[in-house]
Amino acid sequence: MAEKPADMRKTVVINVVGLTNRLIGEHTPFIKSFLEKGKHSLIKPVLPAVTCTAQSTYLTGKWPSEHGIVANGWYYKYECEVKFWKQSNKLVQAPKLWEKLKQKDSNFTCSNMFWWYNMYSTVDFSVTPRPNYLADGRKIPDVYSHPADLRDTLQNKLGTFPLFNFWGPKTSIKSSQWIADATIETDKLHDSTLTLVYLPHLDYNLQRYGNDFDLISKDLNEIDTVVKDLVIYFESKSSQVVLLSEYGITDVNNPIHLNRVLRKNGYLKIREERGLELLDAGASEAFAVADHQISHIYVKDKSKIEGVKSILETINGIETVFEKSEINQIDLNHERTGDLVAIADADSWFTYYFWNDDQKAPDFARMVDIHKKPGYDPVEMLTDPKDKLVLFKVLYKLLKKKLGFRTVMDIIPLNADLIKGSHGRIPDDKEDYPIFISNNKKYNGKEEIKAIDVFQILEQLLNHPK
Repeated sequence: MAEKPADMRKTVVINVVGLTNRLIGEHTPFIKSFLEKGKHSLIKPVLPAVTCTAQSTYLTGKWPSEHGIVANGWYYKYECEVKFWKQSNKLVQAPKLWEKLKQKDSNFTCSNMFWWYNMYSTVDFSVTPRPNYLADGRKIPDVYSHPADLRDTLQNKLGTFPLFNFWGPKTSIKSSQWIADATIETDKLHDSTLTLVYLPHLDYNLQRYGNDFDLISKDLNEIDTVVKDLVIYFESKSSQVVLLSEYGITDVNNPIHLNRVLRKNGYLKIREERGLELLDAGASEAFAVADHQISHIYVKDKSKIEGVKSILETINGIETVFEKSEINQIDLNHERTGDLVAIADADSWFTYYFWNDDQKAPDFARMVDIHKKPGYDPVEMLTDPKDKLVLFKVLYKLLKKKLGFRTVMDIIPLNADLIKGSHGRIPDDKEDYPIFISNNKKYNGKEEIKAIDVFQILEQLLNHPK
């Protein structure tokens, strides 16, 4: 193993999704202590404050107008398809932090444990969720890794990655715990200079329940324990540790169905297949790609943009609608960006729903299917609370799958009112800003930093002498 130069600090960056000042307290004793002993800054989040955009901004030091990650998904104009949660790192159109550090030091290495756009990257070691989709309709939990044998090494030791605890109605601390354990095992094997860790646990119940401490205190305590184990391990190896987050989740109570509004006004085109409806983006005059509290609206005939904008501005819950001439102001001017960008108010968020009759909703609407839905759907984390037989339905369907029968897990309700927390806009209260915490006492960051500043700060910390 190559020896690291003395001036390159071994560093771990632990991304605790959703962590804010509001959440750090009695239910997170270790994180609270870590904050009090170290130095910290609030991060004014990038717009949109969503996973893929925030992470790409941190790792490139560029705004979305330059790195191109304008949301978790967007409309691919040449394919006439909406695609979410793609994984190729080549989608990020700017140099990454580890690439810059590699130019300075040929011995520098980086491990990326579950940060997004983690396939076909220039990091040295990576692990990311990648299920197997079998011909009989089954989805088998698995991960993709580089090098390829790292996947088998980790799963042989830790068990199969708990995919269904990573997203869906069964989400739990198991997925974040597995990622943390895999991070430690990967470090024991490769001792990377920089390790990036993604811990998604708080994302789940904060979206289900909002900032209701009676309901989320257990989640806070669970992630606090996982963070503690990681920090203790890395500090035992003389590492410097950074805790940060991408966004804060705030309470919401008003889902906005933009595509239904556009349909009512004659802009949306629908195809009916087997009695069910599908959004036909390529044929539509205008449609919305919803992503939490931001929505990109794509308009085919540019002369109709003003007409669409005037309709959107009348919708309850929309705070601002930007058009192309204004999008520069929010650093989202990119070819992937919609012709209009709608931002929800503090109480609201956007759904992808386009059907008017639930009986005609597409089959994937009632399933966990992040790749087929033309927008983000947090309701995938829930089952119908009124359905007392849902557990028996799930067990029955699982049994059928194990016996080799094709079946669909159509257990997701079509009730957006169930969601109580969201993110994406810039929060009104700075207590809900993401946070940056360092155990390096020489970190002299400002009280508030910009999202693009994270890149330079991490670079400085890595190069800072002990």
